[in-house]
Amino acid sequence: MIASASTNTERPALKGARTNTKDGYGQRGEEADKPGRIKVLPDISDLTPPLLVFGYGNPSRGDDALGPLLIGRLEALGLPNVELLTDFQLQIEHALDLQSRDRVLFVDASVSCARPYAFSRLNACKDASFTSHVMSPMALLHAYQNLYGLPPPAYLLQIRGERFELGEPLSPKATASLDASFALVKGLCSGLDLIAWEKFVNHEQALS
Repeated sequence: MIASASTNTERPALKGARTNTKDGYGQRGEEADKPGRIKVLPDISDLTPPLLVFGYGNPSRGDDALGPLLIGRLEALGLPNVELLTDFQLQIEHALDLQSRDRVLFVDASVSCARPYAFSRLNACKDASFTSHVMSPMALLHAYQNLYGLPPPAYLLQIRGERFELGEPLSPKATASLDASFALVKGLCSGLDLIAWEKFVNHEQALS
């Protein structure tokens, strides 16, 4: 009897698809161990939630905590298709977080906007903060544009604050503004329809 030649039963990877022999985020799966099985992973853009809500500010400085506090309230809702991010300030590294988004909402405290909040449409703009360690949302969009091309549609929610001294608690007026802002953002997170978002714009920001 003549022994038949051994053959490789593994199928070639699909063109343009990423393959991996690991299941999920690093755990080997049983299916990956079977001969001839190839795990085809979706493109990274398919894994990125379409909406990013980024609240920034210093929680230790009174009403400067408004951005992170709003993110905390949103986390409790378990919103689908939404990624929540918080930090002390915006930096150029955050341009990476804007990739593959359909929409970005920045949330910050403001001492000068109308009470309870100002909701603005943003354009990329190189301002004085572009060369500093603390960037404005417009400067971050400009950095993204230089690195990756056209940035996703972006908006800024400024929540009115009153006191920003180190160690101060949230002021009563800021708490009321936070409540109103939370109600707004809950509605915005329920859909990504651009026309619906535009209806809430009450302040133009860096349109030139």
